[in-house]
Amino acid sequence: MEELENKYIELLLKRCLSFEKTKSLFISCKKQNEGFVQKIVEYATNMGIDDIYIDSEDVYELKEKLLNIDINDIESDKYFDKSIWNEYAIKGASFLMIESETPNILDDVDKEKFNRAIRTNKKTRQIFREKETTYQISWCIAAYPNELWAKSIFPNDEDAYEKLLKVICEICMVNTTNPIESWNEYLNTARTRASQLDSLEIKSLNYKNSLGTDLKIVMPKNHVWKSVADDGDGTMIVNMPSYEVFSAPDYRYTEGIVYSSRPLIYAGSKIDEFYLKFENGKVVDFGAKEGYETLKGILEGEEQAKYLGEVALVENDSPISNTGLVFGSTLLDENASCHLALGNAYPDCIKTDTKKTDEELMELGLNHADITHVDFMIGTPDLTIEAETNKGKILIFKDGNFNI
Repeated sequence: MEELENKYIELLLKRCLSFEKTKSLFISCKKQNEGFVQKIVEYATNMGIDDIYIDSEDVYELKEKLLNIDINDIESDKYFDKSIWNEYAIKGASFLMIESETPNILDDVDKEKFNRAIRTNKKTRQIFREKETTYQISWCIAAYPNELWAKSIFPNDEDAYEKLLKVICEICMVNTTNPIESWNEYLNTARTRASQLDSLEIKSLNYKNSLGTDLKIVMPKNHVWKSVADDGDGTMIVNMPSYEVFSAPDYRYTEGIVYSSRPLIYAGSKIDEFYLKFENGKVVDFGAKEGYETLKGILEGEEQAKYLGEVALVENDSPISNTGLVFGSTLLDENASCHLALGNAYPDCIKTDTKKTDEELMELGLNHADITHVDFMIGTPDLTIEAETNKGKILIFKDGNFNI
C-alpha cells in the first residue's frame, strides 16, 4: 500500500500539477487525511517546493459550529472565511484539493445554515475561483479514502479502508507500471474524441432514457469540446481521475426534463432520485426523494444557478462505472456517468478572438454564476443522445456509450 501511495503522490505532484512558475503549494484536506497529506508535504519538499500551506477541515468541528451558530452570524464569522485561498492564488500557487467524503455527518444540520455557510465559503475566495476557472493557476482535485467513507461503500468488510484505497488507485491507473504515461496515453485518446465532436459542429443534443429524461440542450456557436487536461498547454490534470469530454451549453435554451442517475453529495449532504424541469433554459420545477431542501438551496443560492453551465460525456463502459460501485463522491461518480452542471461555465469552452468579460460571454450563451458550479449525474446504460449537426442528425450515444 505504501508503494501505491508513493506512486499516487508522484502522479499528483509531477503530472497533475505544474510547478514551472511557482514554488508554492496549497493543500486542502479533511482532518482524517492528514497522515497522507504529510507524505505529500515530504515529497513536495524534496522537489524543492518551499512554501506549503495546509487548509485542514475537521468535519465534526464544522458540524458543531453549524449546530450552535446563529444563521445571521455565519457571514461575519472568521471560521467560514477562506480568503487565504485568494492570497495563495495571487502568489500563483498550485492547489491540491484532497476530496474525502464523510457520509451523513451533516444530516441533522439545518439546511439553510448549511447553504449559507457554503455560499460564504465561496464568496470569500473569489480571486481563487477566477484564476481556477481561467487556468491562471494549476490545480487538481483528487480522491483519498477515510474509514467512514470506506465503511459506507464496503459495510461488511474489515479491510474496507484498504479496499477503497486499492479501488481508487486502480481507477486512477496508479497500479500501472507508469501512471504518468498511462494518463498521457488516455488523454491523447480523449483529445481525439473532443476533436471528433468539434468537427460535427453540434447545434443541439437530445437526451432520452428509461428514467424519464427527455431533454434538449442547445450548444452555442463556436463551442469547443475539452478533456480534463486541455488547460491550454496540457501541463496539468485538474481532476484525478477523469474520463470525460465536456463543453458548455447555451444556457438560454435548455428544454425538457432530466432525472438523476446517481446520488449527488453536496458538501456532505446527499441529494438522491431528483429531477429538474427546464423551460427557456431555466429550472422551473424540481423534486427529490432525498435532499430536497439542499437541492432547493443550490437553486436559490443565486439566479444563474437555475441554468446549466456544463455538458459532459462519459461512457457507461468506463473504469469507474465498471467497478459497479456508487461512491457518493461527485469527483468519482461524475466520471462514471454523463453529467451536467448547474451554474458557472468554463470560459475556454467557446472560441473567441479576444478575451471576453463575463457579460460578453453570457451574450454568447455561456452561463456565469458567482459561486455555483454543481455537477450532477444523468448517464444510464440505456441513455441515447441524438445530436443535430452540420451533417444532419447523428446518434452520438447509444446504450450509454459513444456511437461515433
